[in-house]
Amino acid sequence: MSWTVMPAFESYERARESFSWDLPDEYNPAVDFLRKHEDTSQTALRYETPEGGLETYSFDELDDRSDRLAAALADLGVGAGDRVGVVIPQKPGNPITHLANWKLGAVSVPLTVLFGRDALQYRLADSEAKAVVVDPSVRETVDEIREECPALEAVIELDDGDAVRGDAHSFEELIAAHEPGIDVYDATPETPTAIMYTSGSTGPPKGVRHSHALWLGRAAAAYNYFDGGLADGEATLWTPADWAWGAALGGTLFAAWHHGCSVVGWPRDEFDPDDVYDLLERHDVTEAFMPPTALRLLMGVDDPEDRYDLSIRTFASAGEPLTSEVVDWVGSTFDDVAINEFYGQTELNLVVGNAARWFDTRPGSMGKPLPGYEIAVVDPETGERLERGEVGELAVKPGDRRVFFDEYHGLPEKTANKRTEDVPASGASGESEEQRSSGRWFLTDDLVERDEDGYVWFHSRADDVILTSGYRVGPTEVEDAVLAHEAVEQAGVVGVPDETRGEAIKAFVKPAVDDYDPEGLRAEIRDLVRDRLAEYEYPKHIEFVERLPTTTTGKIRRRSLREGDGTDE
Repeated sequence: MSWTVMPAFESYERARESFSWDLPDEYNPAVDFLRKHEDTSQTALRYETPEGGLETYSFDELDDRSDRLAAALADLGVGAGDRVGVVIPQKPGNPITHLANWKLGAVSVPLTVLFGRDALQYRLADSEAKAVVVDPSVRETVDEIREECPALEAVIELDDGDAVRGDAHSFEELIAAHEPGIDVYDATPETPTAIMYTSGSTGPPKGVRHSHALWLGRAAAAYNYFDGGLADGEATLWTPADWAWGAALGGTLFAAWHHGCSVVGWPRDEFDPDDVYDLLERHDVTEAFMPPTALRLLMGVDDPEDRYDLSIRTFASAGEPLTSEVVDWVGSTFDDVAINEFYGQTELNLVVGNAARWFDTRPGSMGKPLPGYEIAVVDPETGERLERGEVGELAVKPGDRRVFFDEYHGLPEKTANKRTEDVPASGASGESEEQRSSGRWFLTDDLVERDEDGYVWFHSRADDVILTSGYRVGPTEVEDAVLAHEAVEQAGVVGVPDETRGEAIKAFVKPAVDDYDPEGLRAEIRDLVRDRLAEYEYPKHIEFVERLPTTTTGKIRRRSLREGDGTDE
């Protein structure tokens, strides 16, 4: 029982030609992640507690505890198809709950402890969660919204029995009161696995329902963007990203366990670069998924390879485009460390990326389509395929439909709008003619350009495009130019109404320094953008802010910038 979904192809071209999805007839991720390994006594999870203690869990121990929790959930009335919310940070209870759900055939709803009252209530109610397992930090919020979530019958809190109040159940007491040995649900790749909510950057969050095939798709992608470093099962992975985020949960945590590797869990409220380097050294972390913001913070530490005994081999990054300064910093700071950006969506798995072992990373590029996917750049209005070098909407077709989402929960029209039959196939994915002529394409709402060498370059979300003086400007390009200034830490760019231009470009800038001359810095930023881009792409308005609104996955929430108050400077 291997369920290995990505052989070690020697070249990108060979992988594109030869790879095909070969999903098993029967598949339960709890069995895949815990029971298939040759040595299930090896460490799967190293958990550093907030108090500084260390707990280790083998695959066997995770299997035992998730068995017991599954039995407890069954006693509380949870069965196949029921939804169970998981509102836990990087603690063992997070994956244990997911594994227990799948052993019952229940559907997980990953949620972050960063959500406020309304955000949490919306998702628990919309998903019709029957039970929720929560961290103590959000227990009070769950109590407040309980009556607004009519399907919610049981609350389980991570804590010892003495600290659990009211009608909530103690996680540890439930596990202690039940035995392992539950019959695992007879599942397939088509069995519903999770409802994962979109970030809400372009509208109300949508519940994206996936089947178990999702995890095999993420494991295959991770094998590539971690440069094959998961192949021997001896890698150690870590990410600062919340395990509620799909790229952290499926593309790091569960991808590691699929390949028999270990993961470090380290819940922290703040990202301190020196503490992060200490962690990487302590645990001999070899592969790290680091969002671009985290990498930029790491850049503030001088000579990390001299100061720390690091084992890092690969940084993988996603969530927003990597700027060239980050890529250059990795290359100049570390010896033999790859930096691989990748791209995906909550709905569509991880479909485009860089793999340094196969081809050179081009700073700012999303990379090339990963094996198993065909892509096209299409005219957003006509749906016709565009030529290389033209900007259009990215459309993606998987070699196996099941590795993409099944539906938006309760939103059939939006589900239908995400798919199209009309994009002609190019035959570049190594599929047969019969395979290329069948199956659905999926639209991303992301505007990209594909160059002559096959690299894909992100421009913007379709509804983020700025129309100024007759020109179409993607905000990402302007943000990258603004970020090139050494005094800028973060930047978000939007269009604002302008009587003369239709829209003017406005940049919201978080400075990287406390002491600066606003007018002087505005002038320097404008000159820098003019020099790097075009005269019409410079930000007419620049507003300095203490922070930028972001989604829980770290993306700049441009809609909030457009709708928020602020002075035009």
